[in-house]
Amino acid sequence: MSRNEGDLMNIYSKKKRLQWVGAIFLAMVAGYLDGYGLQFLKTYVSFMSGNTTSTGVMAGRGDFHLAFQSGLAIICFVTGSFLGSLLCDSRLSRIHRICFAWIAGILATVAWLEWHGLGYTALEIALLCVAMGMVNPALTKIGVEPVSLTFITGTLNRMSGHIASAAARKPLKDSEGDGDSHLRRAGIDASVWSGFIVGAVLAGMLHPSLRAWALLPPCGVMLVLSLFSDRTAESAEGAVDKWRVSATS
Repeated sequence: MSRNEGDLMNIYSKKKRLQWVGAIFLAMVAGYLDGYGLQFLKTYVSFMSGNTTSTGVMAGRGDFHLAFQSGLAIICFVTGSFLGSLLCDSRLSRIHRICFAWIAGILATVAWLEWHGLGYTALEIALLCVAMGMVNPALTKIGVEPVSLTFITGTLNRMSGHIASAAARKPLKDSEGDGDSHLRRAGIDASVWSGFIVGAVLAGMLHPSLRAWALLPPCGVMLVLSLFSDRTAESAEGAVDKWRVSATS
């Protein structure tokens, strides 16, 4: 490997580590807000499988008020995911910072409503679900490993799949070099899951008297990411691929 290619690979490795840390914190925010929603709003704001089940069960029982809340959460989450995908697929510079800033702004809006006693359950659910919907498109991979920041079932499924492949001694088809393995990929997924459950535990420790201040920590995390987040590592990976093509041509 030449010096130029080595430099590009070092950049890619650094960005991948930053992605990993960012994914853990984003999963922690998702778990925290899901816990907040369950505790104070009686609705998940990122767990749409649970909301889909709740909508069906509540509708079947004739409890259309709760069915409406869960259904509203699903609609707003899809809306947020749509908006996040539009933003992240655009060619604007540092678009991920803009996306995280939007999420921080939404969380700050909900916190402001709580501070001023203007909290309205349906409105809070709508805003928080839009924010959580925007999270997934903002970070879809750690290197080449797909991640699902709010779809924890998918994360656990990938983790168990990597462990099974490691046990069967199957080669890693998209290996990124020395040190990359099925067990390492399983560790990535496990760390994302751990971040989510830690966030949920923190939300479970919230006292009702702290509800007005409860959204400040996740808002702070999103603000930090909006200030220091950069383009995803795929850009560096693409740069390496382009260099290899030019070097062999």
